[in-house]
Amino acid sequence: MFYFLSELPEWLKQSGYAAWADWLSPLRVFQYITFRSAGAAVTAVLLSLWLGPRFIAWLRSVKLEQDYEDRARELGNITGPAVSKKGTPTMGGLLIVGVLDFTALLWAQWNAFIVLTLIAVLVLAALGFYDDYVKTFQKNREGVAEVVKLVVQFALAGFIAVYLWRVPATSKLITDVMVPFVKPPVLTGAVVVGIVLAVLAIVGSSNAVNLTDGLDGLAIGCTVIVAFVFLILTYIAGNVKVAGYLQVPYVPGAGELTVFCAAMIGAGLGFLWFNCHPAQVFMGDTGSLALGGALGIIAVLIHQPLLLVIAGGVFVIEAGSVLIQRGWFKWTKRRTGIGQRVFLMAPLHHHFQKLGWYESQVTTRFYILGILFAVLALGSLKLR
Repeated sequence: MFYFLSELPEWLKQSGYAAWADWLSPLRVFQYITFRSAGAAVTAVLLSLWLGPRFIAWLRSVKLEQDYEDRARELGNITGPAVSKKGTPTMGGLLIVGVLDFTALLWAQWNAFIVLTLIAVLVLAALGFYDDYVKTFQKNREGVAEVVKLVVQFALAGFIAVYLWRVPATSKLITDVMVPFVKPPVLTGAVVVGIVLAVLAIVGSSNAVNLTDGLDGLAIGCTVIVAFVFLILTYIAGNVKVAGYLQVPYVPGAGELTVFCAAMIGAGLGFLWFNCHPAQVFMGDTGSLALGGALGIIAVLIHQPLLLVIAGGVFVIEAGSVLIQRGWFKWTKRRTGIGQRVFLMAPLHHHFQKLGWYESQVTTRFYILGILFAVLALGSLKLR
């Protein structure tokens, strides 16, 4: 919305109001993505900090609170100070998504990429909200059936992938497959492979962030780190000169996703203020499904879906630990009649809790790991 202010001086000049045009010429600063990204980040942080206490109080007033203890501590053998999480408000993702969408609409120049991303975030947030609602008000700790969530996620991801393929301007985002550390596409005209990769990137990222959301500040902190990586990548992808110099795919219009990433960073940092240990509010599936899906969509839109595996390494490890644990348990039970576990508990952050790590230790060390993955992802820009 603010972008249109940059066009006001030129419009006044063409309308014969040259004096007013000169006086309002500083408004041209709104045409710069860097300026609007900074504005989006600051706006999102301040808005989150201002709304946070009021929103948490509202969640408590309508009884949107977690009605069970920390899952890992319930199962026992967890050392460290016992901090009860029962009664902590959940569905904090409503605050994140609300601030993120409002800020992005305010500071970004609306184009197909921004609209597509915002709509997808809203759909996934609605899915997560329904899941949280079932858990909170219907007292069903399992929430919505996994198959229902997967159907919605795959349908949304499939729609995005097919839409990008069918539009001539974005078809190569699907048909040409890019691999990190390699300059040219490894496959061209690979429609089926491209659609599958795009769908898996979106669905996998959404669920991976959801699985990581198990400790105070863990998921949102790691999301901010990955969003910072994509802040840089989207700016490069949308700048024809920089993209050409680094020999990465140039995607017209992708630069506006930089503003979206900045808004995500700001909203994430503002939420982390209240979500750090001991958490005053949890994001719930409302936030984790939406944020994870957003990262996957952005990776697809800048033609780097596989780079998300590196940038979001923590999420990949967390999701991988669950898949390994479930797969090994089922396989050994089928063979021996007794299911065996690879980890003390999955997702992986609970495994380290069972080993005796404090919750804050696990979170901080996963942050460090996330930063290392972020550096590696950004290093792929030159190691090609």
